[in-house]
Amino acid sequence: MKFHWSLAPPQPLLAGQLAKALNLSPLLAQCLLNRGLSEPAQINGFLQPRLKQLADPFLLPNMAAAVERLFQARERKESLVVFGDYDVDGVTSTALLVEVLNRLGWSTHHYLPHRLDEGYGLSRDGVENCLQKFPVRLLLAVDCGSTAAGTIAWLKQRGVDVIVLDHHQISNPAPEPVALVNPQLSLSAECRAASDSDKAASAPPRPPLATSHTEFCSAGLAFKLAHALVKRGRETGLPGAADFDLRPLLDLVALGTIADIVPLTGENRILVSAGLDRLNATQRAGLAALKSVAQSPALLGTYEVGFQLGPRLNAAGRLETAEEALRLLMACDPAEAMPIARNLDSQNRERQKIERGIVEQVVGPLRITFNPDTDLVIVEGRLLWHIGVLGIVASRVVQEFYRPTIIVGGEGDEWRGSGRSIAGFDLAAALRECDDLLLSHGGHAMAAGLSIRAENLDAFRLRLNEIARRTMNPKVLQPPLRLDAEVGLDEVTLDGLAHLECLRPTGQGNPAVQVCARDLAHQRPLQRIGTEKQHVKMWVTDGMTTHEAVWWGAGNGSLPVGHFDLSFAPQINHFNNQRAVQLKVLDWRPAR
Repeated sequence: MKFHWSLAPPQPLLAGQLAKALNLSPLLAQCLLNRGLSEPAQINGFLQPRLKQLADPFLLPNMAAAVERLFQARERKESLVVFGDYDVDGVTSTALLVEVLNRLGWSTHHYLPHRLDEGYGLSRDGVENCLQKFPVRLLLAVDCGSTAAGTIAWLKQRGVDVIVLDHHQISNPAPEPVALVNPQLSLSAECRAASDSDKAASAPPRPPLATSHTEFCSAGLAFKLAHALVKRGRETGLPGAADFDLRPLLDLVALGTIADIVPLTGENRILVSAGLDRLNATQRAGLAALKSVAQSPALLGTYEVGFQLGPRLNAAGRLETAEEALRLLMACDPAEAMPIARNLDSQNRERQKIERGIVEQVVGPLRITFNPDTDLVIVEGRLLWHIGVLGIVASRVVQEFYRPTIIVGGEGDEWRGSGRSIAGFDLAAALRECDDLLLSHGGHAMAAGLSIRAENLDAFRLRLNEIARRTMNPKVLQPPLRLDAEVGLDEVTLDGLAHLECLRPTGQGNPAVQVCARDLAHQRPLQRIGTEKQHVKMWVTDGMTTHEAVWWGAGNGSLPVGHFDLSFAPQINHFNNQRAVQLKVLDWRPAR
């Protein structure tokens, strides 16, 4: 058994009451309880997300100061530059802000750093090159800047004001821009207030804080800034603000939010739900072309956005510069957009080839040397590994070994790379404890970027493993398999699955439904499918009901025999205009 099965505690009484009161299936009611939703009003808001439920954008920290400085720039006829990042979140945020600011009368330029030449975020090299191209007095940094204290201080000395719109963890000392619009500030303030209150009252530990407005990615923050600008514009009579429609921007917001793997809860759920509708009917020539080259289905969900559109937009910034991805999003007609989309598709295939080569070089030796008892964090590096794909490589290593992983490479003595973590190990906090060994670093608990001298790599690996031994609970090293409920196969019906569709859009923070069934057997021999016979199709039965089950990527792993328990994601399979129940196998274990 690869996973530790974690079955949510059944709550049949409360689930039954909710099911009856709200006309839900008992399984859907249990799934909602598992997601922390127990009040009817709260559940209705979750199942029917509406844009009118969005909070006032000025509740975000320092939003008022950011809007004030932007309006000041417009009144003074100052040009400004939107300094973005080269991933999907950064590119969609940049495209959104440039569109909104230009339409509302600002004089706006944009700049995306070059991953290989200028590094990550608001780097000194990137900023100097930006100002040589656009000698402005106001820089709006989006999806970066929260750790760029030195660069922002340097800009201030040269008379350049900076607004930071970002969601990453903030450095200590924090940067001092004109406005730091970062939800992490709000979360920190709430945590301090909760701590002070609890100490004063000598109270027991409080439950987790509600953070519906602290989990935006930068595309969501860009939309909130746009909302704030329009709102202030309507109050002050800004030309164009009265009839400015923010809703067509939501396709970009959905794309950035899904690609950045932030929780699809709270306001993110509202933005993505409405944004997918916009994305499926998008009028943007670039997105229509991208959907065409990706051969996406007519109706996109979070999977198609995350695994078809997102990687193609990311490919440009990973291999060279993200400018082409931005040009695609800003393209005005199909004739302009389609050649760019085709080129991005080609770059994505090249990215996949490079990635596969590095994964083989990392994973092959690790399968021989990996010691699960001592290798708590994996750190690998090599000269000439392409830094643009190292984050994906780290993700692949995490999938196989389930350890926090950092992969670095590059040219010369200064290497750059990316890390991916597992629940229970704050990667960004660990990097802060290694500050003396690193040239730079930034990110959040589950993903981070860094640069390091090659000579420090071994010491860095040792330090991270020491931190992990001190801070990590050994129980987190077995991947958990979260299960919503134990079900009988007779409960898995087309009508029941139609009820579960209400949980969409699913993703981080609102996972797809996963359940288990006990004491099953094979109704007929299993069948290997796929070009390399890497998948397995089964027909499983409990003696009364039989369903088709598919185990994607089962490979040569251990397959269920005799009587077994099965964990799976129930799905509706559409084939030849027919709909049927299909079980997507997650894991199995001998029946108990």
